[in-house]
Amino acid sequence: MARVQFIEQDLDVEVEVGTSILEAARRVGAPMGDACGAQCACSTCHVYVEQGGELLSEIDDDEEDSLDKAFDVRAHSRLGCRARILREGEVAVRISEESLEAYFNEHPDRRPSRDAG
Repeated sequence: MARVQFIEQDLDVEVEVGTSILEAARRVGAPMGDACGAQCACSTCHVYVEQGGELLSEIDDDEEDSLDKAFDVRAHSRLGCRARILREGEVAVRISEESLEAYFNEHPDRRPSRDAG
């Protein structure tokens, strides 16, 4: 088993090896976008891998092409739909602003209130 932590949401979940970051997000209710339905056709599941990148599948050409469309790409950017956990351990990610915005556009009822503080 592996553990995935969504840092800013203070959520974590234990998942089986072979699970994608997006699948882990769905299991724990983390607000990660997936406008294309996890087909690697967009970049709305863009995350920053803060820990455990070595436990993940290698980035492939399709993922790199989709990341070329993403905003604020960093050295440890990955797409949640493509990044699969290959070994046991801990993975910690930050969901990008792009992904959060995509999620809340699809689920406006779940958008945090601006009055909450």
